[in-house]
Amino acid sequence: MATSEDDVVTYRSIGRVAVVTMNRPRYRNAQNSVMTYALDAAFRRAVDDDDIGVIVLAGSGDHFSAGHDIGTPGRDHHVSYDNQAVLWWDHVGKEGGDHRYAREMEVYLGMCRRWRDIPKPMIAMVHGACIAGGLMLAWVCDVIVASEDAFFADPVVRMGIPGVEYFAHPWTLGARLAKEMLFTADRFTAQRAYEVGMVNRVVPRDALEGTTLDLAERIAQMPAFGLALAKRAVNQCEDQMGLRNGMESVFGLHHFAHAHNAETGTGSLGGMDAKTMAARAADAT
Repeated sequence: MATSEDDVVTYRSIGRVAVVTMNRPRYRNAQNSVMTYALDAAFRRAVDDDDIGVIVLAGSGDHFSAGHDIGTPGRDHHVSYDNQAVLWWDHVGKEGGDHRYAREMEVYLGMCRRWRDIPKPMIAMVHGACIAGGLMLAWVCDVIVASEDAFFADPVVRMGIPGVEYFAHPWTLGARLAKEMLFTADRFTAQRAYEVGMVNRVVPRDALEGTTLDLAERIAQMPAFGLALAKRAVNQCEDQMGLRNGMESVFGLHHFAHAHNAETGTGSLGGMDAKTMAARAADAT
C-alpha cells in the first residue's frame, strides 16, 4: 500500500513488525473519524498478514495524539462511514443524544474495544502529548514505550464529562491516581506513568524508535498462537475484574454529562473547545 503525506495513517513493515503511524501532525494527530477507520484498516492489514507478528502504533510530528478532533477543519462528525465495531444505525441524520451516542459508541468506544481484542501484540510508541482520546489509543495497546518528554492527561472533566469514552482509568492507573488525574486535569510525566505501571519503559527521545522496534522484534519471534492466547488470557482476567462492565456503565455517565451540558445551554462540551482546553492546560502548568 503506497502512502503519501496526505494519508491520515501510514503503514510500513520492518521485518515482522508493522508500524502504523497516525499522520495529522499539524493537528497533533487529533483523531477524527477518517483516522479511526484508516487505523482500523491498517490493523486489519497487519492481522491478516502472517509475516507480521507485532503491531506498533505511533504518531508523526511532535506528539503521539492530542485526543479527539473537536475543532479542526477536518472534523467529520456529520459524515457517514460503514460501522465496523458495533451493529447500530448510522449517526448521520439523527438528532441530539441519538446522534452522539451512535457515533461515539462506534467510533470511540466500539473501535477501542475492537482493537484491544486484536490477536497480535500491540505496542504504543508514545512521545510528546498523549491526551484524552490519545490515552484511549495507547491503552488499547498491550505494551507502552514512552520517551522522557511524553506526558499524559485526561482533562475532559473541565467539560463536565467524567473521562473519555474508553474508561480504563481505574484498571490502568489504580483508583487513587485515576481520581487525581480526573479531578485535577493535570498532566503527569512518563516517569510517573512508569512508576504506577501504566508504561512499560521510559527512554530518551532519540532512543524511542530503536527501543520499541527491538522489543517488538523480540516479541515477534514467539509463537503467534501462543501470543494470541496469552493476550486473550490477560484481557479476560481484566474483564473478570470488571473492566468491560465498568466501562459500559461509565459510557452512560459520559452521555448523561453531554446531555446535561446541552440542557443547561453550554453545548454538549460544556462551553469548551480546543482553544479553551489548551489555554486551561497552559494556565494549569
